[in-house]
Amino acid sequence: MELRQLRYFVTLAEELHFGRAAAREHIVQSALSQQIQRLERELGVRLLDRSTHHVDLTAAGAAFLVEARQILDHVGRAGQAARNAVTSAPTLRAGIIDAGYDTMPQILRELQRGHPGITIHQVEAGTSEQYRQLADGRLDIAIGHASQAPAEVTSKLIRLDPLGVLVPDEHRFAGLDGVSVAALADERLLLGEESQTPELNQFVLTLCRSAGFAPTVYEGTVQSSRAAADLVLQHRCVYCVPSSFRTSNRPGTIWRPLIEPATRYPWSLLWHEANPSSHIATVIGSARDLAERLGWLEPLGPAAGSAPGESTPSAVSSGDEPA
Repeated sequence: MELRQLRYFVTLAEELHFGRAAAREHIVQSALSQQIQRLERELGVRLLDRSTHHVDLTAAGAAFLVEARQILDHVGRAGQAARNAVTSAPTLRAGIIDAGYDTMPQILRELQRGHPGITIHQVEAGTSEQYRQLADGRLDIAIGHASQAPAEVTSKLIRLDPLGVLVPDEHRFAGLDGVSVAALADERLLLGEESQTPELNQFVLTLCRSAGFAPTVYEGTVQSSRAAADLVLQHRCVYCVPSSFRTSNRPGTIWRPLIEPATRYPWSLLWHEANPSSHIATVIGSARDLAERLGWLEPLGPAAGSAPGESTPSAVSSGDEPA
């Protein structure tokens, strides 16, 4: 049974006239008659009562007409769905760690300005969860420190983010232009939730050990940037975070850069090597433009508090590449 036979039959059932039905289908009348006869032979029933001047549906033909119309309707919808998939707005699924970190949100805003036709779905998830979602195709692109990325995840370094400390306005660090890493030895240090930012936590701990001390770590954890700022406001701890965290600061807190050594945290775009999305290259291009405009990958100058031989533990190693 062919779809054209169904279509010819439905047209003939509507016209009840071979000449008019053949004209609607743009075929000769004899070809229409042959296709209807083949359909009846295949079904083993008569669909039409024919005479020289009259055509009627049989009981079998009337029942068959209902189903034939439904089949043709389904085929039409299937075709339209396929066409809609081609013409609909392309979609990008992008991971962000926390709304308090603005690197990926800035990149996505840059992308949207240059490519307004792309529909962006932001998914807030910790680094480990982003890796899982990249692997199973739920995310197209993510952000993090590439040092712990699985082998199948590809990365592109996009930002070297100055590391600093978030403190209350009344804290002894608040009036300084920069805070030495060694000064953190006398503070209780808040780390992020391990499931959210394990790489950042390890980066901070490694930095402290390189300065000759093991930090006193605040025993609690936080699930969000707002909760972290609340703890800082309560003078219960200080929070060692990159400069990109400052956009979500609560009133009453201030961020000061770390110096001696000045240190930067590497943010990389991450994607699965087997992901077929054509938008990954577009995201990388937008990120490069933004990085160049904002100086995300430029060396820290003396005015920014850097010191000769600036230390960036693992900052550009373990798979991170300059953009």
